[in-house]
Amino acid sequence: MAVGKEIRGKIKSFENTKKITKAMEMVSASKMRKAQDRMRAARPYADKIRNITAHLSQANPEYRSPYMRSGGNAKVSGFIVVTTDKGLCGGLNTNILRAVTGKMKEVQAAGGQVQAVAIGNKGLGFLNRFGVPVLSHAVQLGDAPQLEKLIGPVKVMLDAFVAGKLDAVYLCYTDFINTMKQEPKIEQLLPLSAERLQQTEAEKKQYGWDYIYEPDAPSVIDELLSRYIEALVYQSVAENMASEQSARMVAMKAATDNAGNLIDEFKLIYNKTRQAAITKELSEIVGGAAAISG
Repeated sequence: MAVGKEIRGKIKSFENTKKITKAMEMVSASKMRKAQDRMRAARPYADKIRNITAHLSQANPEYRSPYMRSGGNAKVSGFIVVTTDKGLCGGLNTNILRAVTGKMKEVQAAGGQVQAVAIGNKGLGFLNRFGVPVLSHAVQLGDAPQLEKLIGPVKVMLDAFVAGKLDAVYLCYTDFINTMKQEPKIEQLLPLSAERLQQTEAEKKQYGWDYIYEPDAPSVIDELLSRYIEALVYQSVAENMASEQSARMVAMKAATDNAGNLIDEFKLIYNKTRQAAITKELSEIVGGAAAISG
């Protein structure tokens, strides 16, 4: 039964694959909870520094930070592309890279140029294949994003914007909605819009005092805005990592279920093949016995 042996080999292969995907699903479920906790823990800091920065920038209207001004007439847009270092997470990277491609083509169609900073191996490889100039990159971030690994690559683009070499900077990442839903998001990071720093009435009442700047207002406001931008980038990476683990868990569960279905189908085929072989052997035996007795 050469055919039966081949089918048994395939069943064994599918069973091994099912064990691997099941283990990866369980690992991703554990990492997903930690990534979600890390993502939620970063949100209060980002909200608080936004409130303080908004109040400080409005309390000193005579100074306008370069982060809030147009970058110049360079007609060059920068993209900070956040992706994963590893694959096997469904269409997570495909969706955000498709959105980035559409935005870049839109900028290029208007006569502009694009530059990029890649955070994650998948985005770096895509940008190199797409022919986009990559100013800097950060890869192999691990399971927990570390701000010191992100500051360097991001500062390259911030300095280019302040120097007037970039008109705008866009932050591209996957926003975590829930375990089953993650949405690609492209939002303008620079120049900082007034809507980003808008305060509610309650926040305006909460921060109702004046400030004394030391050494001076430009230094304090620029430093706070830098920290605010870094917080936005860190939050986007944390959101992307939570989305990655959720997408990988769902993808591995689907792979495990598909492997189980294939195992059932091949077992049915094996049993039918085995039954047909046994029936054929019995028919030959009966036919041979009848020929001898006849």
